[in-house]
Formats: sequence, C-alpha cells, structure tokens
Amino acid sequence: MTRRREALPYGATGAVSPFGLGLHHVQLALPPGEEEVCRRFYVDVLGMTEIQKPPVLAARGGLWVRADSLEVHLGVEEDFRPSRKGHPGILVADIDGLAERLTALGVEVAWDDDFPGHRRFYAADCHENRLEFLCPEK
Repeated sequence: MTRRREALPYGATGAVSPFGLGLHHVQLALPPGEEEVCRRFYVDVLGMTEIQKPPVLAARGGLWVRADSLEVHLGVEEDFRPSRKGHPGILVADIDGLAERLTALGVEVAWDDDFPGHRRFYAADCHENRLEFLCPEK
C-alpha cells in the first residue's frame, strides 16, 4: 500500500528528486499546414529563434523555437484542438515590456494577480493555445 505524502506549502522545497536537470521543452499542437502562421507568432511576435528539427522529425512538419534555455515544440496534430486550459508557464525577465509588445501587436493580454510572489498574464498564441508569462515580484 502506498502512502500519500502531504502537499508542500507554496514556495517550500521538497527532497532531491531525479528531475533536477530542468525542463527541456514544452510541446504544443498546431493544425496541419500552419507552420508559417506559427512562425510569424513565435518568431516575429514573441521574438523566439527558430531551430532546425532533426531530419527524421522535420518530415512530420511542425516548428521548433527557442528563447534562452526554453524550447517550444509545435507539433502537427491532424485533429487539432487548442489547449485552452493546459499551458506552459514561461518565466520572463521583463514582463511589462513583453505585455506592451504583445498588446501593440494586437495580442490580448489578461493579467492575473492570483499567484503569490509573481506577476503574470495569460495570452493566446495564433491558434488559441494558452500561454502564461510570469516574473517573480521584486
């Protein structure tokens, strides 16, 4: 019989785990044939850099982008439905600058003050996938 451990309070750290290396990438879906639309959003609007997919994976379509150590892999999904609840939480250094940039480019930004110790907002990508951008409060 397995015992459930008590949940840690927000901000507390747990024991060392085998997951200590960090996050390599997040995967979001895009409709077939929409790579160029995603490229305009993730590269031109967000300012990420496109990275070349390995040839065996490039044959599947999609788009990979990177900013600093974060990679977002956009994979083609035949029966595409946007992820409106599940989302990546992306840490940013200049949250106000990013919000201003997105707003100026016509992307709706929805601020949310419900995450203690952080400022954050939500935005949707070009296919209505939910994105969260957050920055620790100073």
